[in-house]
Amino acid sequence: MGVRFTTGDKVPVTGLYLVHHAAHRLPHEALLLRDERFPRCGKCADQVEFELLRAVPAFDQHRDRIVKLYELPALEEDDASGVAS
Repeated sequence: MGVRFTTGDKVPVTGLYLVHHAAHRLPHEALLLRDERFPRCGKCADQVEFELLRAVPAFDQHRDRIVKLYELPALEEDDASGVAS
């Protein structure tokens, strides 16, 4: 297991991060940009940790074209498909 970061920490390197929520959701991946802040979760707030899986510094040259993530969406527990109803 690598170094874990928490909500509000500064993202040290652009890359693919594994996102660990407090208890309501299985881990998932998110692409986050260097010098942004690690986002909070819409459901568990600051009870989120992030672990770098792979650095992707090539995305830094395209950061003006990437949508920034400020809060992880809270998924409905009854919706296993990931499609909003």
